Amino acid sequence: MEITAGRAEEQPKTPRLGIISWMLFDWAAQPFFTVITTFIFAPYFVSRLAADPVHGQAVWGYTLTVSGIAIAVLSPVLGAIADATGPRKPWIGFFAVIKIISLGMLWFAAPGSPLLYPAIFLALATVAAEFSIVFNDSMMSRLVSEREVGRVSNIAWGMGYLGGMIVLIAVVAFIAGSPETGKTALGLDPLFGLDPNEGEDARITGPISALWYLVFILPMFLFTPDAQKATTSLAGATARGLAELKGTLGELKERAGILRFLIARMIFQDGVNGLLALGGTFAAGMFGWRTMELGLYGIILNVVAIGGCLYASRLDARLGSKRIVVASLVCLTLATLGIVSTGPGFTLFGLMPLPNEDSGGLFGTAAEKAYILYGLLVGLAFGPVQASSRSYLARSVSLDETGRYFGLYALSGRATSFLAPASVATITVMTGSARIGMMALVAFLAVGLALLLRTPYPAHRPA
Repeated sequence: MEITAGRAEEQPKTPRLGIISWMLFDWAAQPFFTVITTFIFAPYFVSRLAADPVHGQAVWGYTLTVSGIAIAVLSPVLGAIADATGPRKPWIGFFAVIKIISLGMLWFAAPGSPLLYPAIFLALATVAAEFSIVFNDSMMSRLVSEREVGRVSNIAWGMGYLGGMIVLIAVVAFIAGSPETGKTALGLDPLFGLDPNEGEDARITGPISALWYLVFILPMFLFTPDAQKATTSLAGATARGLAELKGTLGELKERAGILRFLIARMIFQDGVNGLLALGGTFAAGMFGWRTMELGLYGIILNVVAIGGCLYASRLDARLGSKRIVVASLVCLTLATLGIVSTGPGFTLFGLMPLPNEDSGGLFGTAAEKAYILYGLLVGLAFGPVQASSRSYLARSVSLDETGRYFGLYALSGRATSFLAPASVATITVMTGSARIGMMALVAFLAVGLALLLRTPYPAHRPA
């Protein structure tokens, strides 16, 4: 089998409207990750829906584990089938239906209800969201030139954080009422008469995220060009796709740089996913943050993330994707150490005692302020590490193999994704300490960084 050394083909020029519509996919998709799996619903699931935060974090970790295994097993297969069938939009549409229905069902996760049903719908929504990203990412290389992929990828990611931040602001300003006063951050009564004591301010984020996704993926379907449809049937394309996947896995033996990149990403992305999914729940359990505090914390991180992505979009073309990813991983490792070392009255594992006095208002203790400072480092880095990883691979493969390799890329982001949440959940249960459980994330980030430092750039170059 002939090994293509990189993206040598030229693709037709894509109209600006088509590129912007493709970028709107990140804008549409990000609120799910922002308000559901990171800052609002997941912390509600852990700290208020569950009987106690330790049990809640364990169940949430295992929910991520189950969805991660499904994504790891099926992503490369679906990517290979997509290359054989051609168009990506039908697949995105199919998984959009699953995601939208699952998010809508989260409204029924009232306090006192079983954890099983929201856990199932969260897993379904997560799987559908990640599969959609596989097909969307594989479209990028056909839309823009090799030089532009880093800039476009980072800007799209920044647009996603802006979309997520807008939804967060809306929740904090108009929906999330304080349990004590019943008022939102603007001093208003919550919209629709939502009762924070019944968790309605968190539960409504499911239907809101579903509606947002439905509305803003439409431009991609209408204006972004898709690959041409293959002449083979779905059954034939499936057989061909599986055969090509087998061939792709065989190719990796001769493409050591790409293999090393995928392994490095498999490990560090596991740590990134765990940090994003569990950082908010950790703060909710440690400081007792409710929807308003978590929403404001998320807004702060997203403001920084947008700036980080926009700045990285310029640096990516100048310095290369690898340097952006490496710098981001250093920031994330330091930030995670800071986060897990902070608790009421101390930071840096007690080496720096902090006053326990609460000044009143939001984030009133010194420990909460320290936690937010570490969070700023997370916000600065977690967008560029993912966006520039995407452009790293796009610069390393040819156009006709993007589906297969972005399927493997999704696999590399999810193949061991059950390990980080499972490690955190298991260590948390064994030790009875969420803090000790969270320490597992540092190892994933550090090991992934060490492997990436020895990976060529672009990855198709000799190692």
